[in-house]
Amino acid sequence: MAHLLGAERLGLEFPTKVVFDSITVGVADGDRIGIVGRNGDGKSSLLKMLAGSLEPDTGKVTRRGGLSVGVLSQRDDFRGATTVAQAIVGDTAEHEWAGDSRIRDVIGGLVSDLDWHAELDSLSGGQRRRVSLAALLVGDWDVLMLDEPTNHLDVEGIAWLADHLKRRWPVGSSALVVVTHDRWFLDEVCTATWEVHDRIVEPFEGGYAAYILQRVERDRLAATVEAKRRNLMKKELAWLRRGAPARTAKPKFRIEAANQLIEDEPPVRDSVSLASMATARLGKDVVDIEKASFSYGDREILNGIEWRLAPGERTGILGANGAGKSTLLGLVTGALTPTAGRVKHGKTVKVATLTQQLEGLDEVQNDRVSDVIGRLRTGYVSGSGSKAVELTPGQMLERLGFTSAQLSTPVKDLSGGQKRRLQLMLILLDEPNVLVLDEPTNDLDTDMLAAMEDLLDSWPGTLIVVSHDRYLMERVTDQQYAVMHGHLRHLPRGVEQYLELRKAESASGGSGSGAGAGTPSASVSAAQSSGSEKPAAVSALSGADRRNAEKELASLDRKIEKAQSERKKLMADFASHDQSDYEGLGKLQTQLAAIDDRVADLETSWLEVSELLES
Repeated sequence: MAHLLGAERLGLEFPTKVVFDSITVGVADGDRIGIVGRNGDGKSSLLKMLAGSLEPDTGKVTRRGGLSVGVLSQRDDFRGATTVAQAIVGDTAEHEWAGDSRIRDVIGGLVSDLDWHAELDSLSGGQRRRVSLAALLVGDWDVLMLDEPTNHLDVEGIAWLADHLKRRWPVGSSALVVVTHDRWFLDEVCTATWEVHDRIVEPFEGGYAAYILQRVERDRLAATVEAKRRNLMKKELAWLRRGAPARTAKPKFRIEAANQLIEDEPPVRDSVSLASMATARLGKDVVDIEKASFSYGDREILNGIEWRLAPGERTGILGANGAGKSTLLGLVTGALTPTAGRVKHGKTVKVATLTQQLEGLDEVQNDRVSDVIGRLRTGYVSGSGSKAVELTPGQMLERLGFTSAQLSTPVKDLSGGQKRRLQLMLILLDEPNVLVLDEPTNDLDTDMLAAMEDLLDSWPGTLIVVSHDRYLMERVTDQQYAVMHGHLRHLPRGVEQYLELRKAESASGGSGSGAGAGTPSASVSAAQSSGSEKPAAVSALSGADRRNAEKELASLDRKIEKAQSERKKLMADFASHDQSDYEGLGKLQTQLAAIDDRVADLETSWLEVSELLES
């Protein structure tokens, strides 16, 4: 492979910290490199030095002659552009950019919901970020460098970006260097991983899963590595090896080595024990949502939601921005009252929410961390049964990445990630039995995400997660639902099924698939049709056939709803069943598998009929 750029004996020092001490790395044609490491260890600084926007104190960066480098930094730079159109295509004539399939793909994937002529100053931070990414991706680059490209993208957007990068920069074509905390994205896109730590850059082969294995092996062989960090990474590896098949097949390492490392590692969660503990803490009634609807004025957000939360249930909620996820959470927590139907909370329910804002810390900004945690509890029990361990608040903080010196640090001097971890710990010390996590991954690096997930593994309450972090969603929840068109849909196949539903919806002209006048999608359509209007789509069904299809769709809705109710009842039976009755538990498990298969078949049929009606 041709050498594109290299860094030789780079050194970088800030007034209070040495960031790098004589590092040497190189990027070759065809490389797809992910950069990981703790916050503050220098990932973004490394990217800036390679890109040429930051001069190292020592050493040099060399580039092949005529090399073009495209960079997405954490700050948006529109180079004088004032509108969305100017930022992305500049002064290029409409018929030129609209006839370029690459540009159309980028516009459709990132900014199809925006007014093409909107002023950049009128956009939100997330919208500006998407415009900045789109402006970069429409260009031609020998090396593409992305700093946190998945920020402000939802699950659907992240999946689109991964697919676009793999198609646009396939292995063996140009080079890609990306800094991200999104572990699914790392595994999906990257073929090599650089870990930035302790003033050095350490290379690993493969994406996130392969990196974790090699890191575990490194930690096992290095006597200076602390046991707790090694064990945490072993648990992370156990999850990866037992997780989705697509992930386990990717790493290029010896399967025997991986199996040997995790042969004594217990499952990530003891689901039966946790469900039993949850029942003891919560009782059998948690939150029952019965035919609940919610509207803001004349705009209906949710319609006829039926959902029974069981003790110990671990559920992920998916949905496009504005679909009603936050409204649904408001009904669960009691912050909102339904405009129709009812929400019933169990008598022993104690709900806590980790929000996107750092709530609860404003009034203690000048207090030391040790004083803040000392006001709540002196201990927290992690794990269950014989493996239960009582941790002091200091030990919990250490487990979440705090040093002993930081216990004396005022809250106002903590970083965003440290405040997020402190917020989570304060919530857990208050011992809620229903925990709602609303985008909990903000400001956290991959190590801290693993530590947070490890802590949640032993938490025995009911857990609801709303997150664009696909890895976290699959890691800490056992089932997923989607909020779509005001309804709540169970997803037996998880995130993949949600993306399939959204893709089918987009292809059939549903919500989110098109754009009105003045949007880039409308402009593309106009350019492609040379000014002529497209004829209106004619439905493949009419008359009696259409009425029959509508009846079948309604019937499938009822059957799916009934099957989901049966599943929730079965989960409650699991929690209350005698844990020593293995034969009875086995029968329940068989029934559960049969219900999941039935729901999957029903939802496939629902999708087929729905597509037929919308065609």
